[in-house]
Amino acid sequence: MNYRSALVALMIFGSMAVYAEAPTKKPEVEKANPDVEKIIGEIENKAPSKKDEESSDKDKKPDDEKADDNNASKKLLAHLKKKEEDLDPETKALQKKKKKLSMKNTLRDERLKNENADLLARLQKLRWEKELITEQLDLEDLKREQKKRDETIAYEDELEKLTRESSLEKARAAKLSSELDAKQTEWNLKTARLNAEIEALKVEKERDIYIDSKPIYLDDPLKNGDTLVISDRRIALNGPILKDTADYITTRINYYNNKDSKKPIFIVIDSSPGGSVMAGYRILKAMEGSKSPVFVVLKSYAASMAATIVTLAKQSYAYPNAVMLHHQISSTFFFTRMNLTQQKEFYEESKKWWDRLASPVAEKMGITTDEFIKQMYANSSDGDWMEFGNEAKKLKWVDHIVDKIEETSLLTDPNSEEKPKRDKAIIVAESHDKTGRPVMYLPRLSPKDMYFLYNPDKYYQLR
Repeated sequence: MNYRSALVALMIFGSMAVYAEAPTKKPEVEKANPDVEKIIGEIENKAPSKKDEESSDKDKKPDDEKADDNNASKKLLAHLKKKEEDLDPETKALQKKKKKLSMKNTLRDERLKNENADLLARLQKLRWEKELITEQLDLEDLKREQKKRDETIAYEDELEKLTRESSLEKARAAKLSSELDAKQTEWNLKTARLNAEIEALKVEKERDIYIDSKPIYLDDPLKNGDTLVISDRRIALNGPILKDTADYITTRINYYNNKDSKKPIFIVIDSSPGGSVMAGYRILKAMEGSKSPVFVVLKSYAASMAATIVTLAKQSYAYPNAVMLHHQISSTFFFTRMNLTQQKEFYEESKKWWDRLASPVAEKMGITTDEFIKQMYANSSDGDWMEFGNEAKKLKWVDHIVDKIEETSLLTDPNSEEKPKRDKAIIVAESHDKTGRPVMYLPRLSPKDMYFLYNPDKYYQLR
């Protein structure tokens, strides 16, 4: 035992002894301790200082110093034991009581410890379980983090792989695109050359369609007495004469007049069986009112209203073998179903139209209307008076017979794609009746209008 520990034990025992005595005897105890204080003083004098203790850690004490320390301790303990034996009975009793109480306290503490042992054990177990759960959670977190890191690494590796593959594919695509562009450019150049050649051929072909000449405009179109020269101021009249036919012809007569009121206009008839008297009369009045002379040319066939238009023209021309036919307004009667009164009224209306159309024709022929009718039946039992062009000229149905016709307006190849289109308004399509016989159904006429039409085989019909 070193000096410091011996000193502490002495101070504790001394204090126990002081507080164990009665208060009245405390001064005596203090006076009875000079020897203790003397011994403590000796011990303190002999006890090493803090510095000495620190140095003693470095340098060990000699054996004689250790023997002195043991002797001093023994003296102190012997003195304390002797002092304890010298205490009065009351103090001893108090000390025993104190020890007893201390033992009771110790016993109570041991009991409490025993009682709390289970709780402490359970608490400790819970702490361990908590630590175990915490460790398990930490382990799971670590596993999840590791899994995330592994997934992230796998994702990054896959992304890097896909990026490399994508870059490689892009490079391949760029290469293919470059090759394709090169081929496309080559193809475009080749196509452009071929297209240029095609366009050149088209232009050359289109150029071949057109003739290096212009229409010929003559004030007197009859050349050398037997040749008719027709300019591009021509209007075609073919098929039945209907309202739309009159619109088509009269509109163009007005246009050519407005363009040039001196050059002649030609109405060219290839073949027409006649038609509406109202439509035909509109054409006749447009011809009469034209400032430009309107010449009618018959190439093949004109009957009824068409023949009237040829005869009443200011100047008319026909081939020698062209056919003209005049007859009374009677062939239209079969188109309708009427009672006797209606038939009489219809007859009167037809007679009025006949007078208006036949009278000018008879007058040009130098005969009366009745004489015109007699000659019709004198030449044909059904009154359908037909004559060829050269005979028609003798009857003054036509003014001039020509052997040649020059169409100077035809300046493009008729076999080319750019063919002149016929006006749809004047086309009447062929059809078949219930028996399968080919017929052509004519449009319904306006009230008081009638067909002045040559129709012996009932080809033209009304629905």
